[in-house]
Amino acid sequence: MVEGQVNGLAIYDLGDFSFGKPSRITARTFMGRSGVINIERESKLSGRLHDKGILILGGYLGYRYAQDKPLTLSASICFEQSYEGVDGDSASSTELYAILSSLSGLPIKQNIAVTGSVDQKGRIQPIGGVNQKTEGFFDVCKAKGLTRDQGVIIPKQNTKNLMLREDVVSAVEQGEFHIYAVETIDQGIEILTGIPAGIQQKDGSYPEDTVSYLVDKRLRELGKGLKEFSADEGKKNDNESEESCS
Repeated sequence: MVEGQVNGLAIYDLGDFSFGKPSRITARTFMGRSGVINIERESKLSGRLHDKGILILGGYLGYRYAQDKPLTLSASICFEQSYEGVDGDSASSTELYAILSSLSGLPIKQNIAVTGSVDQKGRIQPIGGVNQKTEGFFDVCKAKGLTRDQGVIIPKQNTKNLMLREDVVSAVEQGEFHIYAVETIDQGIEILTGIPAGIQQKDGSYPEDTVSYLVDKRLRELGKGLKEFSADEGKKNDNESEESCS
């Protein structure tokens, strides 16, 4: 298990042949006002659909955690060791899981890979290539050795599109490989961390020992820290101005 790191699933198209392959996606969160920073975009490796998916993440974080406080954070997202262009929004839920893990400090299971788009309310949306992505991660797991706890998280809407190879179906039936179909970010983060997501209470708070409680707590700490830092810098600048005038 690793904090702020998730296995995403991408499709590689070689013309007449395409296949799914896991990609390591990482997120780091820290004090600031920059919002979600897309490293692929900054390095000119991100397409328009991927850029849109990143912007949606900020909408979700604001909708979920910034109703009673400003959303003051900086978060960087990266496809590690990816040197080609990235497009599409099918990794947006994966990227959001990585951000939530980094904010909460909760590690993510590395034996599960994720695909799925997400909207601003945290609802998982269907994607393309679900069969290639599932089979691609299964092949990687099989090559390294099946441990009976590996699997993929896919949008529930895509279950009707599943037409997997016989060896994958057999592995699922025997409990050697798992397919989790989810409808919300909350369902997915519970699978990846083993911790309850947390339902917001009437007073706006979240139950302790839940993912949302830890995320909300960290966001408050970042906001408070930034406010105190800005105040200290303001006092420092005022003192320097007074000294230069004397």
